Amino acid sequence: MGGGSIQLARVLGIRVGVSPSWFFVLFLMIYSLSGYFDDVLSGSRNTAYAVAVAGAVLFFASIVLHELGHAIVARRNGIGIAGIDLWFFGGIAKMEREADSPGEEFRVAAAGPAVTLVIAGLSLAGAAALSETHDFFDIATLGDTSASPGLALLGWLFLINGVLFVFNLIPAFPLDGGRIARAIAWKITGDRNRATKVSGRLGQGFAYLLTGYGIFLAFSGDAVDGIWFALMGMFLGQAARGAVVSSQVSERIEGVTVADLMDPDPFTVSAATTALEAQESLTKHGVAFAPIVDEYRRYLGYIRAERVDGAVEAGQPVLPVGELADTEDASLPPDAPLGTLLGAPALAGMGAIAVVEPGGRLAGVVTVARVRQAIAAVASQRPL
Repeated sequence: MGGGSIQLARVLGIRVGVSPSWFFVLFLMIYSLSGYFDDVLSGSRNTAYAVAVAGAVLFFASIVLHELGHAIVARRNGIGIAGIDLWFFGGIAKMEREADSPGEEFRVAAAGPAVTLVIAGLSLAGAAALSETHDFFDIATLGDTSASPGLALLGWLFLINGVLFVFNLIPAFPLDGGRIARAIAWKITGDRNRATKVSGRLGQGFAYLLTGYGIFLAFSGDAVDGIWFALMGMFLGQAARGAVVSSQVSERIEGVTVADLMDPDPFTVSAATTALEAQESLTKHGVAFAPIVDEYRRYLGYIRAERVDGAVEAGQPVLPVGELADTEDASLPPDAPLGTLLGAPALAGMGAIAVVEPGGRLAGVVTVARVRQAIAAVASQRPL
């Protein structure tokens, strides 16, 4: 979903993008709200349409703020953020790794609903300030069709953010409430996989209810809302099932370390190897990454194929690769668990990572291909 998104803006250094499906939802929401505001406002259709556009834009702005709440708290807890994407069913903050502790999981999960609650509160306060009757219920539900455009817009924002707050707190994965439930179960049991499985099962149950409700609405004459709820239920069900499967695989690979997956005799280069020699060797072995070692096999760093190619193209074919070594850490100890390996940026960025013993000696290299083979072998032991 995120790979084909279109960037809209950067907020606090975080990329905010939209998928193509978002434009369809934006159009559909404006169309629906224009009819809604045309019924509850006494002004012209042009006024209703303008309020509908503002309502749709502010609704998605609320979702961005909700996801920014997750993202900011995640960054404060050391979790990298790849960006925020708006799409068919709302928004998602793309985190580079999972939480390391129940407390971290709880803080990140609770941050989004907290922001939504603040937005709902501010909308209600603004409606109260503009209201002469101070009848909050009528303002929020727009029961009084004589409301001004400003009151109608604030009432809509209060209502939709209130619904989002309640919906997101349902203890069903992957909703925020499900993640909060997982954090609590994780804290109580001390077992992350078990907590994930519990919240995932709850998510599957809720998804069935949502899908069933959508089918009921569709056969009751409300086809649009029925299809929407059914699709949402199917999406949530797939995500929840993915969490359950992930927990089952994690249980099976528990205890697997980097040493179990590494190639103990990888292709290496010495610091004195020239750029041209390294280029030829990398091409011959079909790799884009190679550890640099000395005569005692001590790990000195690594080279990337693109840096070697750049040196050759720049007219420096005899430049020692020791001068092209990347300073970014791309190594793990042999006893590092598989979870740490999967979260290593070097593995995702280069497709390989060096395995280095405590004394600095290169023990081997782990590639993405070897990780995939190991996980596939474990997952195929029995049906999930």
